Amino acid sequence: MIRVLLADDQALIRNAVADLISNEPGFEVLGQVADGSQAVSATRDLGPDVVVMDIRMPVMDGIQATREIRADPDMDASRILILTTFEEDEYVFEALQAGASGFVGKGTQPDALMEAIRVVHEGESLLSPKATAALIVRYLNPTTAAAIAPGALAALTPRELEVLTEVGRGSSNSEIAADLFISVQTAKTHVSRIMTKLAARDRTHLVIAAYESGLVARSGGTTQP
Repeated sequence: MIRVLLADDQALIRNAVADLISNEPGFEVLGQVADGSQAVSATRDLGPDVVVMDIRMPVMDGIQATREIRADPDMDASRILILTTFEEDEYVFEALQAGASGFVGKGTQPDALMEAIRVVHEGESLLSPKATAALIVRYLNPTTAAAIAPGALAALTPRELEVLTEVGRGSSNSEIAADLFISVQTAKTHVSRIMTKLAARDRTHLVIAAYESGLVARSGGTTQP
């Protein structure tokens, strides 16, 4: 069961999304809140698997609420999916830097939204890997807080370095499996282990790590580790 908290100041949108989620097998709506401050409190109290968060809300916006949730170890298990009308690159980047695992527009199709919640719940980035990489190429700078610790790559095996490079290039688990001639489950296992070794919060953080470490060049190519 995937337990979801909804945070949006527009009651009509909250109710519509709640109805959609409630009618989907394997999902449960834990609650609805109308601002970012309430989202932080409800996340702490209810422990949802996924928080579907709007950006522009009163009292506290969704990006600041995401930042506070991700900074609290007691709420570390809750993933954040940004659902907003504002899909500008700046908002996407700020949301990812704050710790969101995904970002979709309110115009997305219902089945795509449900898939997004599933993907975020599984610990992956909702944005397509190529879109994530494009944002990183455009905005990432050497002072980013998401950079991996110096020397962290030394903990990775040669195969894990290959997998991290694939992630940085925008490959899905299925694509990694095909490129490296391994099973999809093995690819998932490698990604999970890399996340643990690099203390990465999600797949987006791995993409950032691949760029910051030089495994993937800013031009979209790869470099030798």
